[in-house]
Amino acid sequence: MSASGPGAHGRGRDAAGPDEAGPDNAGPGERAPAARVADGGAHERSVIDDGTAQGHAGHGATTARPGSQWVLLVCLLALAALFALWYLLPGRHWIAGLTVFVLPPALLAAGVALRSRLAGYWAGVLALFWFCHGVMLAWSSPGERLYAWIEVVLALAVIFSANLAGLKARLGRKRG
Repeated sequence: MSASGPGAHGRGRDAAGPDEAGPDNAGPGERAPAARVADGGAHERSVIDDGTAQGHAGHGATTARPGSQWVLLVCLLALAALFALWYLLPGRHWIAGLTVFVLPPALLAAGVALRSRLAGYWAGVLALFWFCHGVMLAWSSPGERLYAWIEVVLALAVIFSANLAGLKARLGRKRG
């Protein structure tokens, strides 16, 4: 049986043997190339020769959270609190207030806290609806104008903080 067969000292087919090049067989003073391994999810990470892992941006606790993500998280929690005060405390529209207004920003805040890119995307999309809702009520309902203006400001903050990384990447490219 060959050294690369499945029964070769418990190694799989792709494991490098003692005479073959591999990440663990770099010579003295040589840096082994980074290997790509799956972490069980949809993400990959780089494993350096000393066994440490370098996660991609937005994955794991190895990278610092950008300031715009903190702003997004705080604004989503503030929107959930605003909608709870607006719809749930007065005792009217319980089901609509909870399912349509309070739960979406709260669940998106949980997704942002867990560093989900989709949560930031959907927060930006839903913030467009919150913005329209706030403008409509600020224009048509004088009794709810203060809540509506706060909703408009928070929705704008969510839109910009959710899209700031993409704007920086797009506007930071050199043209030509």
